[in-house]
Amino acid sequence: MSDANTLDPRQLRLWLQGAADRDAAAFRALYDATSAKLFGFALRILIKRELAEEVLQESFVAIWNNAGTYQSHLAAPMTWMTTIVRNKAFDLLRRGDVTTEIDGEQFDSEVINALHDPGATPIEALEMSRDAKALAYCMSALEGLHRQVLGLAFFHDLSHSEVAQQMALPIGTVKTWIRRSLDKLKTCLAKGERA
Repeated sequence: MSDANTLDPRQLRLWLQGAADRDAAAFRALYDATSAKLFGFALRILIKRELAEEVLQESFVAIWNNAGTYQSHLAAPMTWMTTIVRNKAFDLLRRGDVTTEIDGEQFDSEVINALHDPGATPIEALEMSRDAKALAYCMSALEGLHRQVLGLAFFHDLSHSEVAQQMALPIGTVKTWIRRSLDKLKTCLAKGERA
């Protein structure tokens, strides 16, 4: 498996062309080089490993079937494949078979990990860790459904209408909850700074 930072777009384009020509070895090389990154992307959207695996499999079937339609002047290979994974994941969410919940404890650790910068000095790392803990604390103070709506919008990058579909709520309710939750977060974080 290849590191995402070392993926060569030219090589990916060659493998995609090979897949378009039905070259199984080229497709296998493409899969080996990109599957870990694409799986991670699906997992961030869907949370559940089995759902991310399902989406990854469907995505690679779509990549195999549509490799001939890839146009390099419109998107980089990883962008094109990531879009396929994103669309498949959102399709799964839209079908309504899936509920995405935000586990408070897991959320706390994910926020803290997301803010961790390996290049940070010990003082900067401590500050970021403090900020992450404050955000996690303030998020945990939100009502469960409000926290879930906010999490879907900002941590799963869903639009307001996608959140409304996923949660089976009116879009006006979603917008109101997000606005109120952001206000509560702002107030909570401001109190934390004064303490």
